[in-house]
Amino acid sequence: MAEITITKEDDGRHGRYLARVAGIEDAAELVFTHRGPGLISADHTGAPESLRGTGVAAALVDFLIADARGNGFRIIPLCPYVRARYEKHPDWQDVMTVGPGEKPSIAARPHP
Repeated sequence: MAEITITKEDDGRHGRYLARVAGIEDAAELVFTHRGPGLISADHTGAPESLRGTGVAAALVDFLIADARGNGFRIIPLCPYVRARYEKHPDWQDVMTVGPGEKPSIAARPHP
């Protein structure tokens, strides 16, 4: 298995986890949005063709789960890939806002 390095960028409203594989210039990402105190949404996971088959996307989701457990936040799994991985790992329910197989929603906020 390839050596994967993951870092986190967070500006307080939005953020992403970036994954790099040794020897490959491109990076994969898992993008998130802060939705309230102790709550984020996992919005999108993307990996370029050069990283397909390296396990980098799964590593990003595993890192997200560990980060949520370590830092006490919950996840709204909007990203289809995150939801698909969650269905294989129902033990992640402690950090998710919905049960495995349930599709989450974000309530629309009224505009002022």
